[in-house]
Amino acid sequence: MHISSPFNHHTLLGRPINSITYASILQSCKCPNVCKQVHSHTIKTGFGGHEFVETKLLQMYARFGCVEDANLLFDEMPLRNLYSYTAILSLYVDCGLFEEAFALFRELQLEDIGLEFFVFPVVLKICSGLAMVELGRQLHGLAMKCRFVSNIYVDNALIDMYGKCGGLDDAKKVFEMMSERDCVSWNSVVTACAVNGMVFEALEFLERMSSSDNKNPNLVSWSAVVGGFAQNGYDEEAIGMLLRMQAEGLEPNARTLASVLPACARLQKLSLGKEFHGYITRHGFMDNPFVVNGLVDVYRRCADMGNAFKLFSKFSEINKVSCNTMIVGYCENGNISEAKELFNQMERLGVEKDVISWNSMISGYVYNFMFDGALSMFKDLLMEDYIQPNSFTFGSALTACADMASLKLGKEIHAIAIIHGLQTNTFVGGALVEMYCKCQDLEAAQMAFDEVMTRDTPTWNALISGYARCNQIENIEHLLQKMIEDGFEPNIYTWNGIIAGHVENGHHDRVMHLFSEMQTSNLMPDIYTVGIILSACSSLATIERGKQVHAHSVRCGYDSNVHIGAALVDMYAKCGSLKHALLAYKRIPNPDLVSQNAMLRAYAMHGHGEEGIAHFQRMLADGFRPDHVSFLSVLSSCVHAGSIDTGQEFFNLMGYYNVKPSLKHYTCIIDLLSRAGQLNEAYETVMKTPMVPDSVMWGTLLGGCVIHGNVELGQTAAEKLVELEPDNSGNYVLLANLYAYAGRWSDLARTRQTMKRRGMHKSPGCSWIEDRDGIHRFLASDRSHERTEEIYTTLNSLTLNLKLFC
Repeated sequence: MHISSPFNHHTLLGRPINSITYASILQSCKCPNVCKQVHSHTIKTGFGGHEFVETKLLQMYARFGCVEDANLLFDEMPLRNLYSYTAILSLYVDCGLFEEAFALFRELQLEDIGLEFFVFPVVLKICSGLAMVELGRQLHGLAMKCRFVSNIYVDNALIDMYGKCGGLDDAKKVFEMMSERDCVSWNSVVTACAVNGMVFEALEFLERMSSSDNKNPNLVSWSAVVGGFAQNGYDEEAIGMLLRMQAEGLEPNARTLASVLPACARLQKLSLGKEFHGYITRHGFMDNPFVVNGLVDVYRRCADMGNAFKLFSKFSEINKVSCNTMIVGYCENGNISEAKELFNQMERLGVEKDVISWNSMISGYVYNFMFDGALSMFKDLLMEDYIQPNSFTFGSALTACADMASLKLGKEIHAIAIIHGLQTNTFVGGALVEMYCKCQDLEAAQMAFDEVMTRDTPTWNALISGYARCNQIENIEHLLQKMIEDGFEPNIYTWNGIIAGHVENGHHDRVMHLFSEMQTSNLMPDIYTVGIILSACSSLATIERGKQVHAHSVRCGYDSNVHIGAALVDMYAKCGSLKHALLAYKRIPNPDLVSQNAMLRAYAMHGHGEEGIAHFQRMLADGFRPDHVSFLSVLSSCVHAGSIDTGQEFFNLMGYYNVKPSLKHYTCIIDLLSRAGQLNEAYETVMKTPMVPDSVMWGTLLGGCVIHGNVELGQTAAEKLVELEPDNSGNYVLLANLYAYAGRWSDLARTRQTMKRRGMHKSPGCSWIEDRDGIHRFLASDRSHERTEEIYTTLNSLTLNLKLFC
């Protein structure tokens, strides 16, 4: 059966053939293939080369994004007009071909064709695409020359261009000079402020909109403000703006929701995320891939990978973005095996891995301290033919080497970076500097630093922090001066690196001076500074200074932070105040395992065994999974409480939580048995320990033997101790005490003779006090203090008075 074509040489869809008919059909055309047939028909009917018809054809190809067909038609057009140029320019801009669009616009300027206002909104998008504000200013000047600056469409396009190119002041000038404004004008200036980080100014324009021109902000206006707050890190404010928008009677669309979901994710408020999930489901946005990916990210950051996976498998468009989001989520939440499984399944799911997929896995291994796995993945990536490692890949691999302190592997990766030409990259250079510093090779770190072509503040910080950590304190001042000469001001991270280096090298007094210097400068200590300083206070056992740092943290609102809270508990415990440690613990709104362990350790440290055991039992009841630190602290509490059965029960519980007992855990059990007089059981435990017993373990057993007078077993422990630590006088003192307790005076004399022959002396006791001038340390018979004469005069006076009253 013959089916006649709707097109013939005399009629077109039943209409007489003329340019108007062609224009009408092309305007209503919904399919590019049908349009191509119309194009073919124009050639057969002699309308090829007709300026009006071919311009309409060109606009049609532009509408469907048919670049190749449009180019062929445009190149063959005998007559081109402004409309045909505008059509092809629009196509290039929409397809991101900005260089080609600019070249074509320059060609148009050479033609004898006058410009009209409608060309400028198109060509100004070229400037936005190329991020060339100077080109935009030249086009602005051309628009003024052509007298189009009073045209509302041109002015709106200028505001949009300046906003996207970073010229916010120019955008506002254009806006303020407009004689007439519409909603697009207001939305353009609001968006310009938002994308340039001036979110509160964007909000001011939004509020001016209704009061100045009696134009109510619409969905576009509000979405720009909400998105601006979210993109600039004002997460609480972004949620607040969304609620305010709804109160104004406007409901968010998919684009608004996609822009605000990252704010919800960063806030890590699972309940809020579930509210968004419900709203999105009720309003039918689950078919939008950007919204679904945003929801997946919310659940990922809230550590709810169960719901994240449900969304991913049921609603998410399975592509690189969604797969990579899930991989990152699994890695961040410690589910590295699930991440690797999804990574391996990507090709089966029809998704091609990209460098982000590889980087997510490598950084995931590093994040979970699985450095061998990270480097193995890095080597596998190098074997791939179509994917090349980038600066982030090398950054993660070098971090693994740094944390392993593996100089050899670090140098190998450095060599590979040189092959890829990335050793001069700012990010890779900084990672190299950090790696060499952590491996204690400052010379190589300096060389890596010198090779970086474009240094920035983080690169300088890595070098300065490295010198501080390597205890090259005397060079810090010089480096800071060079940093300033290089055009970079030291920031809070610079100071944090220097302070951390001082703490690691035991310069705790100097740390307190640095903290005071910071407070008198323009730089305010941040939450990380406070954490570092508190660790110094813990080491110095200086409670007054610790209280000062605590006061600073309260003023800044840091004390309720879970990490600072744990540091405060630890500091007060080590400074001797269990009461303050408990108060600091109670200030933490949602204690994590680290905070729980800090309080548990405080109880153990202060000998409050029963309280420590009760605290551990509450931890288990609250669903915490104890780690090796938790078990070490609670076993120590059991020692202080003398609870043998409870201690054994907790020790056996370690296997249930997949915690492998270390030498320290076994030592706690031996201490528990030794103090209770079960010395034979303690000795049997020593001999059954799967690791080689160390001096602490033998010393613990010897201490029990001294308490209970078991000379025979004590001698065995002492022999092992002397074998392990022949120069430790404390071991001989313990043995001498054992002989004295048993009345074996000849053995006691022989032990003291051995100490004398070897030139050993009992380590003198040390005490200290703290006043406004600092910390004062005292040793037995010590005369090194600057006020020695006053101290001994007072001591002699006290001794004399004691004798008189006694």
